[in-house]
Amino acid sequence: MKILVVDDDQHIQRLYKEEFEEEGYEVVAASNGQEALELFDSEMPDIVTLDILLPDIDGIRLLRQMKEKRPKVPIIMSTAYDYRDDFAVWASEAYMVKSSDLNELKSMIKNLLGKQQ
Repeated sequence: MKILVVDDDQHIQRLYKEEFEEEGYEVVAASNGQEALELFDSEMPDIVTLDILLPDIDGIRLLRQMKEKRPKVPIIMSTAYDYRDDFAVWASEAYMVKSSDLNELKSMIKNLLGKQQ
């Protein structure tokens, strides 16, 4: 199973990559929206973690573009800020505020990937 991690914070990318690879996932990472779209098309990830605040494109717009291309791919919106009241994030399968404790995120990924099979 392949995870696309979209986050402009290199520390978050590295943390997620190490943690998810320990869980047995293949991980590809993007630092901006353009790179994320290219990897989404070329790598065909099974699931995406998507930061809302990116340097070149709003993560919510990116969510819409990804869902138009492959609506069945689960997307987890992640951010350091609380956007739950923004109805646009409701198009994602899950939403979470970033934390250094990745247990909730790992559990969410397992649950969402389990629903796909």
